[in-house]
Amino acid sequence: MLTFVFSVYITSGIAADETSGSAAFSSAQTWAGLLIALLCPVMGRFADRYGRRRRLLGISTFALAAAMASLFWAAPDPSYLTYAVVMMAVASVLSEIASVFYNGMLLQIATPATFGRISGMGWGLGYLGGLVALVACLFLFVLGKDSPNLQPVALFSAAWTAVFCLPLVVAGPDSPHPDGGDRFSFLGAYRDIARHIVGLWRTDRALLHFFVASAIFRDGLGAIFAFAGIIAGGTFGFTSQEVIYLGIAANLVAGAATWGLGRVDDRLGPRLVVVAGLVALIVGCVAIFLSDGKTAFWICAMVISLCVGPVQSASRSMLARMTPLGRENENFGLYATTGRAVSFLAPFAFTVAIAIGGTQRAGILGIVVVLALGLVAFLPLRDVRTEPVRALPVA
Repeated sequence: MLTFVFSVYITSGIAADETSGSAAFSSAQTWAGLLIALLCPVMGRFADRYGRRRRLLGISTFALAAAMASLFWAAPDPSYLTYAVVMMAVASVLSEIASVFYNGMLLQIATPATFGRISGMGWGLGYLGGLVALVACLFLFVLGKDSPNLQPVALFSAAWTAVFCLPLVVAGPDSPHPDGGDRFSFLGAYRDIARHIVGLWRTDRALLHFFVASAIFRDGLGAIFAFAGIIAGGTFGFTSQEVIYLGIAANLVAGAATWGLGRVDDRLGPRLVVVAGLVALIVGCVAIFLSDGKTAFWICAMVISLCVGPVQSASRSMLARMTPLGRENENFGLYATTGRAVSFLAPFAFTVAIAIGGTQRAGILGIVVVLALGLVAFLPLRDVRTEPVRALPVA
């Protein structure tokens, strides 16, 4: 919904022009990033302590569906621009909070010997689910219509999210071994998190290094998702229908690659997958910058789609391997927070590159710079080798 439909709809269909639309969209996402950085680690800490992860996942996911549905009322008129970008920002916050609880389940449904395969399968099925949703949107709201009506996509996406989260909310694993104890305090949670970070500096600098390095390259990945549709439409002249076609193909390629390379993660380690994927992403983005025409963009976009999912999956797998039992929700909360702590980096680099180059195409190089910085920061890390153990008990 974000990458291939509503980002393009907001900047090209609602805003008076693409420049003002992009600026409003980026500003709202920046504020969303701040809220995510403040809330995610605390919510993860709460789940670790009280064992209510499944309930929290349900609340945050259904709230996300409501925020998505509210975009149905974002009419194609500039007066609705503020409403649209604010509700998109709210949806982004709720999505990241839900991801904290979802990602924390990995340690309970897999062992260190299968983290890569299970993580890859999860990401891969997510992409394939997105593929089915995009195809449905194409036939329901685009094909056969003189002017595509994209507002109902919001209701469709909200219903899709709510329905398919139900099995996990009802039967998914809950947080094991809750501590309970005194009433939860937000300030106390922040103090605990601060002590945890200081403790990482003293006892586990590799994990702290991972948080920093992954935050940088994940911001570059986020920029690819945020600006892919905008660049396709603004620089290469794709129509809304063509962007959806691109999204269908990208999800198919990303889903298959992520699922397949999960076994490589388990066999050779997640570090190799991340490094190789980042190198290929950098090459693909540079190729898009140098290319002309829709065919060249299609080819480069498929190369990028081949790599972006495996990098996401292997990064999550690597954190799972580095996380002590009982810290999974808190660490994945920090994972979300560190990613958002530098969430300004890629949009800033994109904006500066456009200002220097004078074209939207130049912004691609800003994304390349962020991906390259993340790769350089990540290279000193080594894989964590752990002996296979039983998965955590499912509550």
